[in-house]
Amino acid sequence: MRPKCTACKFQQDAVSFCCTCNNYICNKCLDCHQHLTVFEDHEIVSTQDIINGKASIGHLPEKCCIHKQENKDMFCEDCKVHVCHKCVIVGHQYHSIKNQADFEQQLRLKVNDLVQRCAAKKSELEKNIQNVEVQRHEVYSAVQKLLDDVSQAYSIKAKVLEDNHRNLIEQINVVKRSFDDDLNVLKTNDRQRIKSICSSRTLVANDRLGHLETDSLSARALLCEELDAMLKEATDHNSAAAITKKAQKKRFKPADDTRLNLGSISESDPNVQVIQRVDLRGYMWGMTPYSDDSVAIGYTGAHGIDIVDSAGKTQQYANIPSNMKCYDLVFQQNRSLCISTNRKIHTYSPYGSRKSTIPCPNSVGLHILNRSPSDEILIASNQKQVHIYDPTGSTLKHTVPTKHNITGQVSATRSGLIVTSSCHHSSPSVVMVYDRDGNAGKSLQAPSDKVCLFAALDEQDRVYVASVDYESGNVVIRLYDLDGLNLKEIVEFNLPNLTLGSGWCYLVSLSPDVLAFASHKKLYFIKVSL
Repeated sequence: MRPKCTACKFQQDAVSFCCTCNNYICNKCLDCHQHLTVFEDHEIVSTQDIINGKASIGHLPEKCCIHKQENKDMFCEDCKVHVCHKCVIVGHQYHSIKNQADFEQQLRLKVNDLVQRCAAKKSELEKNIQNVEVQRHEVYSAVQKLLDDVSQAYSIKAKVLEDNHRNLIEQINVVKRSFDDDLNVLKTNDRQRIKSICSSRTLVANDRLGHLETDSLSARALLCEELDAMLKEATDHNSAAAITKKAQKKRFKPADDTRLNLGSISESDPNVQVIQRVDLRGYMWGMTPYSDDSVAIGYTGAHGIDIVDSAGKTQQYANIPSNMKCYDLVFQQNRSLCISTNRKIHTYSPYGSRKSTIPCPNSVGLHILNRSPSDEILIASNQKQVHIYDPTGSTLKHTVPTKHNITGQVSATRSGLIVTSSCHHSSPSVVMVYDRDGNAGKSLQAPSDKVCLFAALDEQDRVYVASVDYESGNVVIRLYDLDGLNLKEIVEFNLPNLTLGSGWCYLVSLSPDVLAFASHKKLYFIKVSL
């Protein structure tokens, strides 16, 4: 597109450019330039030559919008604008003014400097990227060394554990052989008695219908007396059962986590002992393990969460607001915290920031929480079902239907079975075991309407059930093994002199030999010896 004439008012197509006037000119203006003496010595170039690149007109100065005939050939550094010389006199006195050409030259130098610095910075960053990859290799080498060190330490300790395992198996085999020997002695004795009885019977019965000689008559009478005595001798029905009972009393006692050996085989004398009683600052609503010797207690009226250890030391959990109501709670393996606040469940990072709210379907009441060994989030919501979410709480993995009216508390085994307690929500109170399809075993029922059952799983998937009699004030804890979907009782413990303040209690396992039991404003740490 051809430029228009800027020298006159007619806006005709320009045919030339006057380098002296800095104007595009049309045919009429070109004629004036060529014939009027005032335009002598003006340098004129053809627009076609400009278009073809045969001539250059450089930068065409912008005309001043105030002083129409003046070019903006100066730059005010204070105001950061291009101005003409009349504007400088009128509105920019005492400002820092630069000639347009000088300003352009300065800007050009600055641009060139920036371009050079960009190239230098680009080269520097490329070298740094190469160095990052070198450092990555060093990091990988360091990490590999850590892995090698861990593997070596594991191999050393695994060897010790394997030796201990082998020794324990040998101990068990020795015990088995000892019991076998004892049972074989009983078996041999009975067989010897059978042989003696049969032999005597044969002698006595020989020719029993014939005529006996006088000399043999007394002999046969003696044999009859001996046989009669053998038959009257009592059969030992108890020794084998006693050996069985002795074998059943053998227990495997796991070693502490800090020890290398797996444990030992020894006689058992099951008992429990309350090792600590703690007065809580409010009504306990939720309880969950915090460590192997401490629990976290959730309150509603008193608000917040307390961490209480088996020595009785109590401190408030600081990573949530202190005025938050907590109906139940559970800490995950990475120390993230799930809290039930009335009808919502929130998750918090280990540092206290809220991560998400779990979308609980069909919520009609309070949410009671727990987690599985694989860190799934378990939710009982006063319904005939249990919800199982993934560890993030974002995906509902399973909904397990339950048979009793309301599921009050829930736990999960390493194999994925679900153990539920109806607590005080049903009559009678029941504990049941379900698989994830809702298949259930035989229910464990409370003996009366005044007794409520509260269950807890330990790390070996054994089930502790607290039987709480609110009428008599007695608490009995029974330990069960899982037999498929059924519960098989192992041992029973009585816990006298516990203070029961309400129908809501909580039982949790902190380690293979420590339980925590809470009721109302009381917390008890219980040592278990099996």
